[in-house]
Amino acid sequence: MSSKLLSAALLVACATGTVAHAAPGDTTIGGKGYFDVTNIDETSDGVKTAASGTGLDVKRFYFSVTHQFDEKWSANLTTDFNYVSNDNETQLFVKKAYFEGKFSDAFVLRVGSTDVPLVPFVEGLYGNRYIENVLVEHLGLEASADWGVHALGKFAGGKAHYAVSAINGNGYKNTSRSQSLDLDTRVDFEPIDGLTLALAYRTGKRGLDKQGVTTYHTATRTELVAAWVKPKYRIGAEYFTADNWNQVLSPLSDKADGYSVWGSYSVKKNVSVFARYDDASPSKDLASDLSNTYVNVGVAFQPIAKLDIALVYKQDKVDNGLYKTSNGTLGGVNTGKHNEIGVWAQVQF
Repeated sequence: MSSKLLSAALLVACATGTVAHAAPGDTTIGGKGYFDVTNIDETSDGVKTAASGTGLDVKRFYFSVTHQFDEKWSANLTTDFNYVSNDNETQLFVKKAYFEGKFSDAFVLRVGSTDVPLVPFVEGLYGNRYIENVLVEHLGLEASADWGVHALGKFAGGKAHYAVSAINGNGYKNTSRSQSLDLDTRVDFEPIDGLTLALAYRTGKRGLDKQGVTTYHTATRTELVAAWVKPKYRIGAEYFTADNWNQVLSPLSDKADGYSVWGSYSVKKNVSVFARYDDASPSKDLASDLSNTYVNVGVAFQPIAKLDIALVYKQDKVDNGLYKTSNGTLGGVNTGKHNEIGVWAQVQF
């Protein structure tokens, strides 16, 4: 299926006319950083964990270089750096590295690692990625970028969009090969100004079907998104359902679903209030009582252009099952709570 998708993409590319992009020869440099200074109170069955305490995190710092070869062809390299205080180490990744051909507004082809169809799209609607990643990424059901062949475009005067990717399936941090590619898709449209409706679907082995490895299931995930975005406010909702996401290598079947609702409102120039609530059932068949809820609430300021600062309270709670702590470990607990309060910031250039 993936080879047919690539062949179709190349055929469309050859048949489509060129459209002006950016000035040939231009090289653009930019960056974005997410910072926080917070206090964490994390407990496992009422016992405080080692992740508790006060510290500074640089959750992400992206540095990006884009070069425009001519009206059609360009290339991008984006690095991803982060430092989390309780990890005691820094990490540097290549997040994006792709070659792009823009053949028309309706067809843009990218080869390499770039945005997957869903996560960055929802981040643009949500507007507060620097405070928390969106629902499916927060639950570990998607990475924001992956290696593969990507096609995207817009129609109807920019009111409708699509994105189709044939990807390795294991995220931009993993470049290893497997026996097949995942198919990741999204369609969205804006029936009236400010209202966005979207449908996303992904299917595949998540890069786990390697030579000599037995796979039992194909992972699938479907998501619906609705958002109303205006200069003064943002309101949005997401719902997903997934089959066998973590069961590709297991003979046991499982399902998951969940939703997220969020909103923000500008109370005065450069000041807004916001809140978010997520509720998910990560293992409906194998651990039917397992639940994960997440909430944040806060106020955000923009003292100067390209700088956002927010005072935020968060709670991430797991009941009746395994709890993933902030340092990524799993433990069998009845209840796990991650409470965090502090200042989050985003800087762009």
